[in-house]
Amino acid sequence: MLRNIDPILSPDLLHTLRAMGHGDEIVIADANFPGTSTGPDCIRADGSSASDVLRAVLSVMPLDNFVSDPALTMQVVGDPDAVPDAVADFQRIINETADNPADVQGLERFAFYDRAATAYAIVQTGERRLYGNIILKKGVIG
Repeated sequence: MLRNIDPILSPDLLHTLRAMGHGDEIVIADANFPGTSTGPDCIRADGSSASDVLRAVLSVMPLDNFVSDPALTMQVVGDPDAVPDAVADFQRIINETADNPADVQGLERFAFYDRAATAYAIVQTGERRLYGNIILKKGVIG
């Protein structure tokens, strides 16, 4: 155990977050997301929600403030302007927790999968809400 580190941040996840560099991306995915087959290393967090993992990750990782879209979610198929409950929750957590709060941007479903395939890693959560997926771009600590 470590002081002031959220216990949701497993040793594997902490290692990944520390190893990532500025501009690298990490996916926090729901239980339906094809995490293992998408490509990057897949870290399992089945007992946690995507929101809890997002909050824990943002407690130690800065969001990139050099880009306009450091937080990306998957758009609802057939209704790209819809804001699912999970996405609204993500925005609230970013506003409250991130060192550089930013508006969540949406990506079309297959564009999201393509972007996730180039991420540094995927964290597969037990999130059961639909569209509970977010890509975060790591920033720098000034």
